[in-house]
Amino acid sequence: MKPPAQIASMAELRAEIDALDARLVASLASRARLIDRAAELKSAEGMPALVPARVAEVLAHVRAQALARGLDPLLAEALWRQIIDWSIDREEAVLGKGEGA
Repeated sequence: MKPPAQIASMAELRAEIDALDARLVASLASRARLIDRAAELKSAEGMPALVPARVAEVLAHVRAQALARGLDPLLAEALWRQIIDWSIDREEAVLGKGEGA
């Protein structure tokens, strides 16, 4: 990936964005597979999908990472809240809503 200042045209910039988007989607797909495994492990261990302390931990970590990298932590948190909500819904499909709580 080129530093933004080294990108000379909109066509080149769009190609960089498209490549980055592809990497983001691949990373999200990997995360979804980990969520599927989490549902299996939580089921075996009698854990609920929603573990509020873990949600708070993940969000704090994401905000700190965003801040360290110059990304608006509010944006990062908003994105991760969507990802976390989706993940919990996915786990609940396996575990059953409220089971293990």
